[in-house]
Amino acid sequence: MKKQVWTLALGIALLPPLWAVASGHLGVTTGAVALICAGVYVANGNKAADGLRISVGFLLGDFWAVTAMWCMAHLPFASDVNTFLTLFAMGGLAVLVSSMLPRWIYLPAWLCGWAIGLTILAPLGLSGIGTLPVQIGVSMLMGVWYVGWGVDAFQKLLCRKDR
Repeated sequence: MKKQVWTLALGIALLPPLWAVASGHLGVTTGAVALICAGVYVANGNKAADGLRISVGFLLGDFWAVTAMWCMAHLPFASDVNTFLTLFAMGGLAVLVSSMLPRWIYLPAWLCGWAIGLTILAPLGLSGIGTLPVQIGVSMLMGVWYVGWGVDAFQKLLCRKDR
């Protein structure tokens, strides 16, 4: 097998499990979110230059999830209508805003972050979310910078050392 495969395997085997263990000790119960967010970073080509806009996208998605839950809970229509109207308006708005600010917002991260947030928070309802949005945001940033960028940097370091 190629050296790149072995070094990537080592990086993936080492760094994400360290976060999985550390996150629990830091009071972050959403540590696995980092793996999803690292996947988006990697799918974008491991571009460190895009790390900020990916991070902004994820954090907007986290905020969008809480906002969507508030809207769905407070609109005066039937539950299904509230859900449709909220997702319709907020999904369209996310696309429009990110298209006006592409240098600062990576739309796939925003939409993925929104889905992550809703998946974790919706079953708990607004009254049960507590500090979870903050924990999700921390895990999102760890996914981009520690797991995504970190594994890439770790792999490059190992490959460079062996030359």
